[in-house]
Amino acid sequence: MLQLPKTCYIGLALSALATPAGASEMFASDSPWMLGDWGGTRSQLLEQGYDFTLGYTGEMGSNLHGGYDHDRTARYSDQFTFGSHLDLDKILGWHDTEFQLTITERHGDNISNDRINDPRVGGFTSAQEVWGRGETWRLTQMWIKQKYFDGALDVKFGRFGEGEDFNSFPCDFQNLAFCGSQVGNWVGGIWYNWPVSQWALRVRYNLNPELYAQVGVFEQNPSNLESGNGFKLSGSGTQGAVMPVELVWTPRIQGLKGEYRAGYYYSNAKAHDVLKDSNGQPAALSGAAYRSSSSKHGLWLGAQQQVTSLASDQSRGLSLFANATVHDKKTNAIDNYVQAGLVYKGPFDARAKDDIGFALARVHVNPAYRKNARLANQAAGLDDYDNPGFLPVQDTEYSAELYYGIHVADWLTVRPNLQYIRHPGGVSQVDGALIGGLKIQSSF
Repeated sequence: MLQLPKTCYIGLALSALATPAGASEMFASDSPWMLGDWGGTRSQLLEQGYDFTLGYTGEMGSNLHGGYDHDRTARYSDQFTFGSHLDLDKILGWHDTEFQLTITERHGDNISNDRINDPRVGGFTSAQEVWGRGETWRLTQMWIKQKYFDGALDVKFGRFGEGEDFNSFPCDFQNLAFCGSQVGNWVGGIWYNWPVSQWALRVRYNLNPELYAQVGVFEQNPSNLESGNGFKLSGSGTQGAVMPVELVWTPRIQGLKGEYRAGYYYSNAKAHDVLKDSNGQPAALSGAAYRSSSSKHGLWLGAQQQVTSLASDQSRGLSLFANATVHDKKTNAIDNYVQAGLVYKGPFDARAKDDIGFALARVHVNPAYRKNARLANQAAGLDDYDNPGFLPVQDTEYSAELYYGIHVADWLTVRPNLQYIRHPGGVSQVDGALIGGLKIQSSF
């Protein structure tokens, strides 16, 4: 079953390369949709305010060398996305109002789970970012957005994830450390990225054409993570709220696009200390419950900037990016994360829509969390890493990825990639892992 998507897409890619069809026909390379324009119907619907999409993302990962388990194999995971975007201004005459409904389905297996990472503690990054949050169907977006005061004020309400608006970042890389909102990757117990949704309100105010500020309130409800709750709409199980605030600057520096983000999040739900009990003693030694904190918080910084372009095509050229997050040391396993990289779009005249990406990331474990693991082993009388009951001590994980994006057609991009992870899961006893990957992104 898992081989079918790969086989189909190879055939579709060859069809796209070989078919000199018009943009309205199936498999036409210059069409945004694999199935074409349906005789002009799609374009007509767009003009009327109806935009229906069917997307597919598939990712393959193979442990070429190293990792926790040297037994080589390959894994495949994927996601289907069914979306509809309605311009209610055109449809109903509601001024500056939009509606979005998206349903997703994920399934497959992840090479990181047992080949790259020590399953006793798991990992931080994932070689296949599309895997996660359960093999299930989910209501990923259901929101309405309206603008006021000639677009200066933008209000969005419904069900969606934090990373859709806050700490946002593209997802062209396959390693999770370089894909999407990074806050959600390191405080995933309270900050839920795609495809999980929760009730939320986001208010944005455009201070000028290049600068806006936004604030949000998101339901913090761990039950939304459960596979059986993909379409849950009730608030049962809610523990509190996550409240992010962010300032976003989108300048053009010498005509080249940039985006700079600075933000802070605060959760008013109770969080457990990673080391101490209510008496201030190490809980791993006392045997008492870990003490509660009344809140949890952190901050982030992000930057993307195009630095070169071609006179003939400004979309081609080199862009640089960097992201960093910092988290509460009392309650979070990860205390900080940094990442940086580059993307070059249009490297060759004959391949003007291809792109090359390279990135590095460092994930650092909170020293208190690390101390707790050592004390847990001490309390259990264990000091041998190979003992099944030993709790591996996690420190720092480093990741790197290099990809080449082949723009097969406007509806299909294939990105073969190589990843290297040093100390997977922050466990120094695990060999550095070399991973071969393939990411497919398509729109039907």
